[in-house]
Amino acid sequence: KKPAKKRGGDDEDESEDEPPKRKRGGAANKKKGGKAQDSDDDDSDVGKGKKGKKGGGRKGKKEEEEEETKGKKGDGKGKGKDKVSHVGFDSVCPFSTSSSDSSSNSSEEEESMSEGEMARLMEEVEEKKKLIANIRNKPWRMQRRLKHLKEAQEFVDKFEGALGKGKGRKWYAYKVMMTKKWIKFQRDFENFRTACIPWERKIKEVESHFGSSVASYFIFLRWMYGMNLVLFGFTFGLVVIPEVLMGLPYGSVPRKTVPRAEQDTAQDYSVLMDFNGYCKYSVLFYGYYNNQRTIGVLKFRLPLSYLMVGIGTFGYSLMLVIRTMAKNADVGGGDGEDSDFTFAWKMFTSWDYLIGNAETADNKYASITTSFKESIVDEQENQKDENIHLRRFLRVLANFLITCSLGGSGYLIYFVVKRSQEFATRDDLSWYEKNEMEIVMSLLGLVCPPLFETIAELEDYHPRIALKWQLGRIFALFLGNLYTFLFALFDEVNTKLEEEQAIKNASIWAMKEYYANYSRLMNDSEATPPPMDPADVIRGPCWETAVGIEFVKLTVSDIQVSYLTILIGDFARAVIVRFLNYCWCWDLEAGFVTFYAPGLVGINVLRLLSSMYYQCWAVMATNVPHERVFKASKSNNFYMGLLLLVLFLSLLPVVYTIMTLPPSFDCGPFSGKDKMFDVVMETIDLDLPAFMGTLFSYAANPGLIIPAVLLMVLAIYYLNSVSEAYQNSNMELKKKMKMVCRKSPQFSLHMC
Repeated sequence: KKPAKKRGGDDEDESEDEPPKRKRGGAANKKKGGKAQDSDDDDSDVGKGKKGKKGGGRKGKKEEEEEETKGKKGDGKGKGKDKVSHVGFDSVCPFSTSSSDSSSNSSEEEESMSEGEMARLMEEVEEKKKLIANIRNKPWRMQRRLKHLKEAQEFVDKFEGALGKGKGRKWYAYKVMMTKKWIKFQRDFENFRTACIPWERKIKEVESHFGSSVASYFIFLRWMYGMNLVLFGFTFGLVVIPEVLMGLPYGSVPRKTVPRAEQDTAQDYSVLMDFNGYCKYSVLFYGYYNNQRTIGVLKFRLPLSYLMVGIGTFGYSLMLVIRTMAKNADVGGGDGEDSDFTFAWKMFTSWDYLIGNAETADNKYASITTSFKESIVDEQENQKDENIHLRRFLRVLANFLITCSLGGSGYLIYFVVKRSQEFATRDDLSWYEKNEMEIVMSLLGLVCPPLFETIAELEDYHPRIALKWQLGRIFALFLGNLYTFLFALFDEVNTKLEEEQAIKNASIWAMKEYYANYSRLMNDSEATPPPMDPADVIRGPCWETAVGIEFVKLTVSDIQVSYLTILIGDFARAVIVRFLNYCWCWDLEAGFVTFYAPGLVGINVLRLLSSMYYQCWAVMATNVPHERVFKASKSNNFYMGLLLLVLFLSLLPVVYTIMTLPPSFDCGPFSGKDKMFDVVMETIDLDLPAFMGTLFSYAANPGLIIPAVLLMVLAIYYLNSVSEAYQNSNMELKKKMKMVCRKSPQFSLHMC
């Protein structure tokens, strides 16, 4: 018994590595009864702990008596054959020869196992399952974990199907098998779902080398790609494809035909790059779509679908951003480490010992190194001491300079748009004069962000806060440029509307002259003249298509400038640094959805798809990590808030044009109507019951809209107040928990 106590005490690992003993018949080995019981307390970890250290002898005697009685029963029923004693089976050996005999001889086992034995066997199987589930939490060596895991799995596989009688046994075995297969299917499906996440491996690689702040940009880019892919499906599925399949073909009506004066140059490269010629009279732009109320054999209402999809894309985008912000609110908006002993936790708990791939291990090593750099920056910022008055003065100065830059960029864009309107009346334009507006806006987007970053050095914010200010200023730059461009563009639209009225009158007069001349020629006033060739019909300016072309040209120009900047600027600089860094004196390495262009959604999808691969390559091949690597915020609500603001401000011009400006008379699905939203009223009057029209008229009454808006504002205010109260309560609870943890070391060890 003394060796048994010794093994149950300090030398526990050696007793675990001993080979299991065999146990034949119903009786136990009396010489090793106490020793087997003590080793069971260490090996199985069934729940009895280390109680067998002192009472091993007594338990051994009790088990000897029980096993002797069971052995007699087994000898009586099995006629001298070896039987399995399931009482204490796990403590002696779960893989004995007699157990294999009993599993093969199912009929004798059913007779020999009593209800109590089956209950105990079921309990042992459940305990083995718990051990398998919690094996990672055991403070054991890996070799010992693998050994116990293998033994427990073999025990469960061997005896789980034996817990039943007669027909019930087969049904239980079937249920166990299906449960295992279902668990395996769920695990495999989860792995498959994770593997199907686009660019997950690339983003993890970027994060391991450049930190979570850089990776958050690519995560946001992937999110934008997913949203634009859904919008692409809506637009092409409900607008473009119905028009192509069920609408009138190209050349059948004037709006779908290139004018005869432009046909000779309609396929020139320079014309197509300006999105004129055949591009202008294609499904990419608003003017191509016909104004028939229904098209095709399905009687598809294309004008109504065009309007609803345009409004629905904005609604979907807004709801998706708000939903994402609500999800991020659950994550928490803390920007730093909430727990104490940050570096100790990172040092002793960061490595994943299940990694078996060399590339994964390298990425994990780089990720741990980067996380230490992030925590060091946070700690340095928390301990920084500064002159508050000088810092305030420098921050006011920086904001003044940036405000002047924003104002100058807005004035420059307004000036360029006005010049482009003057150029529209000339034919002898150079390449720069044709594309001056796009070039200037792209250069402003290229030059201003680095200028803002240089000025922001005066503020000396934490890198995370500085990034938020930088992004906010860039968004302000883009929004200011966009609205300046739109205001200048509205002047051009008003000019086109005046021209359109004159052209409309001229086209009506020309048609009357055509009919009159034909009747005079045929000397018959009732003769019907042949239809005029669509290429010879007088066209209006179609201001909707002109607006769509400007936005598409802006998008394509921005893509070209961005990609060329990365290829020529970053890549060339990286090559020079790579080859000259060794012989240099210092270290060189330290240094929108639019309503009038349905095809623009597809261009955005291709842009984001190529941008993900292109910028991932650029980051990994042409950049080095910043000296001050910082951790990204736990909540992306700041960036989502900026995106929500951009979407809302982009929606306002579209709503303004839909509600106030009249559509063109000879192009687009709303031609011939006073306002675009008349399509909705027409559908209500002709297709819906009469009470629906009355209901909509009541809903559009300002007397109901204004109280509804006020009620929504009050509800938002109430929910915001409740949210702030909950946040304050959480802060108070955290403070109380920290106080309790500091007062009670034992409580701190288990709970804090």
